[in-house]
Amino acid sequence: MRKLIVHQFISLDGVIQAPGGVDEDTDGGFVYGGWTIPFWHDDIGMRFSQAMETADTLLLGRKTWKTHGDAFEPMPPEENPFGNVKKYVVSTTLKSSAAWSNSTIISRNVVEEVRKLKNQPGKNILSDGSSVLMHTLIENDLVDEFVLHVYPLVLGGGKKLFPDGKYVKLKLIESAPLPTGVLYQRYEPVR
Repeated sequence: MRKLIVHQFISLDGVIQAPGGVDEDTDGGFVYGGWTIPFWHDDIGMRFSQAMETADTLLLGRKTWKTHGDAFEPMPPEENPFGNVKKYVVSTTLKSSAAWSNSTIISRNVVEEVRKLKNQPGKNILSDGSSVLMHTLIENDLVDEFVLHVYPLVLGGGKKLFPDGKYVKLKLIESAPLPTGVLYQRYEPVR
């Protein structure tokens, strides 16, 4: 069975909303978009690239899929890290997946469809951002590994990785401090 790996940039208080840009996701009046930028280090990019080497599929919510697609689809093929990767976007409103090549829409039975994906042959499935989808995946025990870049700040509010009321016990399998104060951590759920 393929692993479903969640890769997230996360604040100390568990927020994953709008890590990459000021206008990325202002839902709920969130004003701290781009909070990861001052902490960037090439080790962060290297670790994400390593995760991508073990995956051949992306599973994303609609907003994250659109943000990634807008950024990566225009790139020349030799520079696009997601060019040959199969992409699945979970959305009940999206009518077409043509905006980002090699994409398929999952519009219903998300838990069942993700279980089917995990049972298909291939490399790992990687997921990031996508707070609503994350809650569904976590609530249904579908995540096999959490790869977290934990940033040394508290945002005080915003969309969180873990859903309220869900008990999740994790086993630390790797941890490394990065030069800018970010802590790289890998966890497996203990079931």
